[in-house]
Amino acid sequence: MTISNISRVAFVGLGLTMLSSCHIYNKFDMPDDNALAQEYVQACEADVDSATFGNLQWQQVFTDPVLADLINQALENNVNLDNARLNVEMAQAQLQGARLSYLPSVALAPNGAGTSYAQSALTWTYQLPVAVSWEIDIFGKLLNGNRSAKAAVHQSQAYEQAVRSQVIAGVANCYYAIASLEKQLAVSRQTAENWRQSVEVMKNLKLAGRTNEAGVVQSNANYYSILASITDLEVALHEANNTMSLLLNVMPQQWNISADATLQAPAMMREAIPMRELAARPDIRAAEQSVAVAYYATNQARSAFYPSINISANGGFTNLLGSVISNPGELFLQLAGQLTAPIFARGSNLARLKAARAQQEQAMNNFETALLSASAEVSNAMTIYNKCNEKLQLLDVQVQNLEKSVEYTQDLLSYGTASYLEVLNAQTSLLAAQMSQISCDLSKAQSVINLYQSLGGGR
Repeated sequence: MTISNISRVAFVGLGLTMLSSCHIYNKFDMPDDNALAQEYVQACEADVDSATFGNLQWQQVFTDPVLADLINQALENNVNLDNARLNVEMAQAQLQGARLSYLPSVALAPNGAGTSYAQSALTWTYQLPVAVSWEIDIFGKLLNGNRSAKAAVHQSQAYEQAVRSQVIAGVANCYYAIASLEKQLAVSRQTAENWRQSVEVMKNLKLAGRTNEAGVVQSNANYYSILASITDLEVALHEANNTMSLLLNVMPQQWNISADATLQAPAMMREAIPMRELAARPDIRAAEQSVAVAYYATNQARSAFYPSINISANGGFTNLLGSVISNPGELFLQLAGQLTAPIFARGSNLARLKAARAQQEQAMNNFETALLSASAEVSNAMTIYNKCNEKLQLLDVQVQNLEKSVEYTQDLLSYGTASYLEVLNAQTSLLAAQMSQISCDLSKAQSVINLYQSLGGGR
């Protein structure tokens, strides 16, 4: 078949199927019949505000120099982040392979053989052919494969950013958790010392006849209860230090983090987050690219219903011309074209298209779910932050009053106008309030960190 004939066949096939196959060449666009997806598209088209919380550099949010140093170590050494980078490299390699599929394939296949008949001299034949094959991408199979590979690169890059954001938030959360545990330990140990002194006071009061053995035993039991709770805090602190070590990909060790470490949130906290900030989340962008990959997979499944055209050429040097062996050899050239159109494939093409469409719908559902989940995460983080601020103000007043209560009841006990139970109740209530205060302060810091992560922060 000559080149002109091949071209003529190609144009005939193209003309017969153009009307039904034109959608195969379209690029992916979000469906216009989905209100949530269209709101997302409009948000993506809006100008990016670099001052929004999620777009801030992480150094602007986490200004503690000790924490900044730990985050830098984690970004350099974290295994999950390194694997995410490798995923990007693999996707880029696959994209390069998809782009090169447009080029002809070239193969060299030299061969030779020796023949002898009736004890005649051995006759050698040889061939040094170069084979070239080129698939003409009329119906978009290679085009959609290339676009799918490109979407996969964008998806892996978004995933890398999501992992980076997760690592930064993980280190920050662990940092302030360790600081909180250190603070709880400091309060507990100071309380234990105060309660030990109370035991001595109760013993002296018993000797003076102003209390009984029950008061001494009860105060002593209270003292040992706080010592027991300290062991639980020490275990939790040990585990938190190991978590930090794992994040930084180093052997377990104790990290020198001050109990006074606090996170000051930027002043831009608001009641609501617009869609354009949710659209900046890397997991949302990755979900969008998943829909694109599924869209191009559906197009590839459609292209299987249309003909494929291949042009091949063989040329080289041989000494076998028909049945004649000539030495030296001669050059040869062969050209061929092939059009393959599916007629009956036992329903496999139809099944693949049906499965691809279902996967495309799944990807769209997952995208919508990811967008709604992102909105809920942001809303939760902002609510927790606001409520923690309110709760801390109340706890501050409670702690101040309980400190006075402990002081007053101890004075009254020394004068014999209060019982040991009143002192123990006041001390126990003060410790519980102090622990709630520390825990609430940690929740406030974690809500800021989680909000930053839920907005895709960490660039």
